Amino acid sequence: MVIGAGVVGAAVAAELAARGARVTVLEAEHPGAGTTATSFAWVNSANKEPEPYFALNHAGMRAHHEFAGGGAPWFFPTGNLEWAVTDRHKEVLAARVARLRERDYPVEWITAERARKLEPDLAAAPSHARFAFFPQEAYTLPVLLLSRLLGGARDLGVTVVGGARVTAIEHGPAGTTVVCADGGRHTADTVVSCVGRWTRGVAELAGAHIPMVDPDLAGSATVGFLATTAPVAARLSRVLTGPRLNVRPDGGGRLLLQALDLDAAADPAESYPPDGGIATELLARLPEVLTGTEGAVMEKVRVGRRAMPGDGFTVAGFAATDVPFYVVATHSGITLAPLLGRLVADELYGDESPLLSDFRPGRFTSGEALPPPPPARRPGEQ
Repeated sequence: MVIGAGVVGAAVAAELAARGARVTVLEAEHPGAGTTATSFAWVNSANKEPEPYFALNHAGMRAHHEFAGGGAPWFFPTGNLEWAVTDRHKEVLAARVARLRERDYPVEWITAERARKLEPDLAAAPSHARFAFFPQEAYTLPVLLLSRLLGGARDLGVTVVGGARVTAIEHGPAGTTVVCADGGRHTADTVVSCVGRWTRGVAELAGAHIPMVDPDLAGSATVGFLATTAPVAARLSRVLTGPRLNVRPDGGGRLLLQALDLDAAADPAESYPPDGGIATELLARLPEVLTGTEGAVMEKVRVGRRAMPGDGFTVAGFAATDVPFYVVATHSGITLAPLLGRLVADELYGDESPLLSDFRPGRFTSGEALPPPPPARRPGEQ
């Protein structure tokens, strides 16, 4: 039984089915209704620290490339182009590039001329700007990725049940029974929770403690604006991370915009109209990044809510040694989904992964105080 039909749950279900398991996926609403559809969907590991978290995400990048093969309509391995203007950002970027080179992570310093060859519509930057290119990073169209994962799971016999909100998890000699609000009862040998920001509540139903940073807290590290333009006649083929705006293509000529310094004003309880103040500010910044975008129109502004475990790092493992309840929760769901699908399936079949050894749920029950949640991110320091 897999609870949650986002990209992580779909990847886990598909991999389990590929190994011969009979799998049912329970989804409270409909596939992709949670975090999957509200993500910047940037596949990267460049600023994931400490080293075990970097290694996990770097392996996640490689898994995406393998999963997409020679090409896929959901995966765009065109790299990330980042530039720094302020002294502080230059220092941070230089330290990151040096650290990544020591870890054999592909990254190179490039000139402004090379940057404009990569992106002909890149707006002119100050002469003192520094450019770094991360060629193996990528972005995905997350709903298309989900459709591929979930479609592959169905092809292997996985049953997907929508509208199945879990209200109880009961352990017994005959297995674990998941009870849903509609009265449905589903029994399985093992239950895997892949419910993202709802992890704490579902884990409590199984008698497990997995703290999560509040996904509804305005201005916290879990929330951020994502804005989609109407189609724009400007050329862009990759993720751009600049001093005041991050941009990537979003299909059909649309652009997805993210300004990290504005996220402190993001409130999931509020709605943000496409002609409101946030939209106006984002559109005002867009010509700083791409020429040909003057007069662009915003289609929608959303507040994305990240699934962030209490200490900011991925959770993957059995919640207790005597209970067949496996928990997966991560802030890096898009980057890690294809990899986690494979590793979780391996672990359920008895092959523990060294990549997951630092991310077990048991760290939350050791009695040690949790570190504070990750601080709000600054422009240029994703």
